[in-house]
Amino acid sequence: MMLSQENIPPQGEYEEQDETPTGGNMEAAVVLLGAGMTAATHPLLYVKLLIQVGHEPLPPTLGTTMFGRRVLYLPGFFSYARHIVQVDGKSGLFRGLSPRIASIAISTVIRTKTKKTAKLDSKSDNTQTPLRKLMKETSHEMLVQCLSRIATHPFHVMSVRCMAQFVGREVKYSGILSSISRIFKEEGVAGFYVGLMPHVLGEVLFLWCCNLLAHLINTYAVDDGFSQASAVRSYTKFVMGFAVSILTYPFMLVADVMAVNNCGLTAGLPPHSPIFTSWLHCWNYLSHKGLLFRGSSFFSRRVPVMPINN
Repeated sequence: MMLSQENIPPQGEYEEQDETPTGGNMEAAVVLLGAGMTAATHPLLYVKLLIQVGHEPLPPTLGTTMFGRRVLYLPGFFSYARHIVQVDGKSGLFRGLSPRIASIAISTVIRTKTKKTAKLDSKSDNTQTPLRKLMKETSHEMLVQCLSRIATHPFHVMSVRCMAQFVGREVKYSGILSSISRIFKEEGVAGFYVGLMPHVLGEVLFLWCCNLLAHLINTYAVDDGFSQASAVRSYTKFVMGFAVSILTYPFMLVADVMAVNNCGLTAGLPPHSPIFTSWLHCWNYLSHKGLLFRGSSFFSRRVPVMPINN
């Protein structure tokens, strides 16, 4: 979950006189806001992660579709969250939160610093065509996204493993420092970057598809004569984000599964999960089982129908 920095005010000519306190206060406020949002939404991500790794501790219930067909439904978010509270208490819903907050703080600092540089560059050239400007801005966003992901991915791995311990009731990963020590001792530096490639690919694909589709729709589909054209254009990118996120979800799923795979936790070892040799191996396995969108929904979760092998 990346925090947008769109609310950072533009830097003006007064910047040299009051840059340090204003910029520092704004950066701290954005970090605090991001930490608050991360904490508030963490239970959602926690349940999603457990579903992604295939942990289904509650039995399905029989229900009917709107067409009257009887199907089995897996428990939704609220049932799953209640189960976690029953096992670990209310504080259990926030397992793995501290690495995520550290990740948000680092990402915010990186994005804030690079955004200032981008604004200075944009002032130097105002003669570009809209498409060329879009390509340049998206390329810069992609670079920042990749740098941010490389810097924060170790914390993502720690958070995912802390949460996945719920499956086997392990206590292998706890605080940030102890997790760093354990991962480095058992897996070396490479252990901090398992699942990095699909995560980066998914984010880059999301960024380019979202920006290009929003540009095409705003340029060719929204008529300037329409009275609400500006309002529609302001929401286009937001709506495109939801649509594109569905297409890129499998990359995020594979990244999270690989972060847990073969790390010594029950959630990433047989018989709960095969041991994957690469993220492509994981992708092919999930695709073959029809599970590439496992965890993409919190509600109306039907028991998956496994493909029949001929």
